Amino acid sequence: MDGKRFGFIGAGFMAEAVLRGILDAKVFPMQTLAAADVAEPRRRTFAALGVETTDDALEIVEACETVLVAVKPQDVPDLLSRIGPALTSDHLVLTVCAGCPTGVFENSSAADVRVVRAMPNLPLSVGRGATALCRGRHAGAADLDMARRVFGAAGEAVVVDEPVMDAVTAVSGSGPAYVYFLAEAMIEAGMKEGLSAEAARKLAVQTIRGAGEVMAGNDASPADLRKRVTSKGGTTEAAFASLAGDNVREALVRAIRAAAARSRELGRAR
Repeated sequence: MDGKRFGFIGAGFMAEAVLRGILDAKVFPMQTLAAADVAEPRRRTFAALGVETTDDALEIVEACETVLVAVKPQDVPDLLSRIGPALTSDHLVLTVCAGCPTGVFENSSAADVRVVRAMPNLPLSVGRGATALCRGRHAGAADLDMARRVFGAAGEAVVVDEPVMDAVTAVSGSGPAYVYFLAEAMIEAGMKEGLSAEAARKLAVQTIRGAGEVMAGNDASPADLRKRVTSKGGTTEAAFASLAGDNVREALVRAIRAAAARSRELGRAR
């Protein structure tokens, strides 16, 4: 794999989403890409997209200056015991391993390896990802720019400080599940009011999609947008009176903060 410059360690579904974004946006030439995964089916998927593959992560480190690590958090210690000694200050490591601080990767090498941690979410797979980035001790502005190119190719990438990455995990990392939960409730209520399952699903999905597009393209706050569709004495007002009576807003805030707390716990366990 001589001459390869950007490599994936771990070729799972999140890595595939990143790869597809890179290819669609032509961020890197195909001949500069390589990937390692122990699972042969995942290597086949990457190979079908034109990427050279291997089952040896060390080959990626030795051949590539920029390495995206996308393995399960529990697999990180074993991986770093193998590739850590080969990481140098010439390497930029992008990591999407949940709950693994930049220091975990920095401490695996005697060199000042440059690390940027990323927290993407599931919509990355359809080019609508929300990714937060934070840099480690040795990463510079150019390294953050590289990370923005990689993750911005499949959505929106923002830079935050590492101490708030647990909040990112709770808000956007787990966020799609909250939206799906809302969709479940909308569909269930629609069916109880007489809609078919198919009609309820189509209406809920398109409503959520459209509302997101309106919010993304509007400078108004979510609260202001909500007020615009809440007529006094109308149906939406009735719905929100019920939600307020059940303290739903407070329950959601507590739930999201519970997710952040759990993320902190998992980080301390590393």
